[in-house]
Amino acid sequence: MPIRPETPLAEIPAVGTKLRRQLEKIGYTRAGQLLEHYPRRYEDRTQFDAFPTHETATALCLRGEIVDTAKRFFGRRRFFEAAVEDVEGGGLHRITLRWFNMTYIDKLIAVGQEIVVYGKVKQSGSRLVIDHPEFETIEAPAVAALDDADAPGATATPIHLDRITPIYPLREGIGGRALRKAIYQIVADLDPDAFPEILPNGGITIPTDRLPRVEALRAIHFPADAEQLALARRTLALEEFFALQLNVARRRARHDALPGAIHCGPGELLEQFLDALPFQPTDAQQRCIAELRADLSAPRPMNRLLQGDVGSGKTLVAVAAILLAVESGCQAALMAPTQILAEQHHLVLSRWLEPLGIRVGLRTAARRKGRGDDEMPLFESDPPEVLVGTHALFYDSVEFANLGLVVIDEQHKFGVAQRGKLIGQGACPDVLVMTATPIPRTLTLTVYGDLDVSVIDELPKGRGKIVTAVRDAKKKIKEATQFIRDQLEEGRQAYLVYPLVEDSDKLKAKSVEGEFEQWAERLAPFKCDLLHGRIPPEEKELIMRDFRDGKTDVLVATTVIEVGVDVPNANIMYIYNAERFGLAQLHQLRGRIGRGAHKSYCVLMADKPSAEALAKLQVLEATDDGFKIAEADLKLRGPGELLGTDQSGIGALKLGDLVTETELVQLARQLAAEVIATDPELAKPQHQHLRHLLLDDDHAAGVVA
Repeated sequence: MPIRPETPLAEIPAVGTKLRRQLEKIGYTRAGQLLEHYPRRYEDRTQFDAFPTHETATALCLRGEIVDTAKRFFGRRRFFEAAVEDVEGGGLHRITLRWFNMTYIDKLIAVGQEIVVYGKVKQSGSRLVIDHPEFETIEAPAVAALDDADAPGATATPIHLDRITPIYPLREGIGGRALRKAIYQIVADLDPDAFPEILPNGGITIPTDRLPRVEALRAIHFPADAEQLALARRTLALEEFFALQLNVARRRARHDALPGAIHCGPGELLEQFLDALPFQPTDAQQRCIAELRADLSAPRPMNRLLQGDVGSGKTLVAVAAILLAVESGCQAALMAPTQILAEQHHLVLSRWLEPLGIRVGLRTAARRKGRGDDEMPLFESDPPEVLVGTHALFYDSVEFANLGLVVIDEQHKFGVAQRGKLIGQGACPDVLVMTATPIPRTLTLTVYGDLDVSVIDELPKGRGKIVTAVRDAKKKIKEATQFIRDQLEEGRQAYLVYPLVEDSDKLKAKSVEGEFEQWAERLAPFKCDLLHGRIPPEEKELIMRDFRDGKTDVLVATTVIEVGVDVPNANIMYIYNAERFGLAQLHQLRGRIGRGAHKSYCVLMADKPSAEALAKLQVLEATDDGFKIAEADLKLRGPGELLGTDQSGIGALKLGDLVTETELVQLARQLAAEVIATDPELAKPQHQHLRHLLLDDDHAAGVVA
């Protein structure tokens, strides 16, 4: 039967009842979903690796015969092991396969079976072993031939052996052979008319090193050779990038079509503000202010991303935009992701703007605050010109009389719908989103492709150098204590950062509450204080104020200090269980020091880090360049984990690689722009088949990435 994307799995003969029920548990009900369940790797089963005589640095794919099995115990641990020998080598080589706490494996493996195993070989005493290998048993030749012949047109083509064999990610007890057989039938019977080409045929020339769509879908699962597989992956990756860019281009076109207004005053307040500063803004800051001023002066709604490394002075640039907007007669709102960052922004903006006669209000979930310390229930009667807040700004009770500028700090911590709700409270206000996490170019072209970008690529002068080092947490506690005391005696201050608020039986990590008393005793008579997210807001603000004023010497804290904390005298930071944090978060934390003229020290205290975790920490040792760190983080974690669909408003990429395929990203961007420029709503007949690529209306209508 011809198979279309919407064909129910229940109508496909190769998808038996048991397999179909297992697939339904993970949400797969149609053929198109299985088509996009791509292999995670491939095995060249036309030839196998030779059985090794010593442990290996990489995983091997071996074919052999099970010659012995046994259930064993090691203390309370139960494990099953099977000995496999090289059939073609006459049984001269043997490897032991082991599965710990998975004794059900004995129901899947028996003596006399042929087996294909994949894993890294290691030495264990006198034996070579593979722990928890991937495996697939091979039936007797006659049975295997019948199995392969079940798929239409497959009598002469094996499915599981003697080919480049797809290995799929498996869940819920789904068998690899059964899934492979089902997908083989699906790709063999695809209806070409149901899978039209996605990439447009317009003025831009698409490279010829790709396959027709139906052929690419077949080859990504069952390639004839490595060359065909590479072409299939490239073709489908380009389609993924095109779908992503189509959404970005449509979002930008929708925003550009909105009726905007000029939100830029003559600049007298800005001149007063800059003249009163005790320092000269950097050239990069001045360039970014000029870009914002041009946007605010235009009737088209501004939609701009301001990015810069930690400590580069983004707040000053944002304040310049706020002053221009307020001077034009409208209100401005600054939204921050956390209570402590909102309070920090409120403190800074009040200090800078109130001397100019501009009132700054604070709105968080815990409190509603107007000018000074006066509590105000609502702002309808006499609203402040500038309102700073957290997600509380989304509340319906916060009404803006004339919202003209929205500034969103640490924008990646808000979802698309959240940002859209705040922006929707104004008559299409200008939007400035900020991030202290530098964004790699490929992400700028994709996730942030609907935004104009301003980059502060210069740090203010007079900043002290930061020395970063990785240390063993258990071996260096005495040295750490003495080093911190030495710095405190010179008048400096310190942060001690832990991943948890309180000790956990499940997580092997230290906590601020578990370590605070010990540090207070070690560092006496210097004053230590405790800070974490569960402390009431008023108490939290008092703790931070005492630390800023130098009344507290050491802050033992969680990551609540990650952003927005500016204490120039603090020059020491010890981060415990540093291996548990991401690169970007560690870089953000490190950015809390080095803000004064003193030499600063960031020590990453690791507890038995893996090789991968150690490599991550060594990136921070090697550089303090946020853009290089962002690139490394993208390579380590991938864009999906870095951003998430809520933050980015895009779906996950299954094949496309944003790290290495900038060329494809740029081509997809050009193709999408070409389509949206002539048909922004994909209403023309030649584009209607692309509408299924658009995200839902809430995401598609978002005006910021």
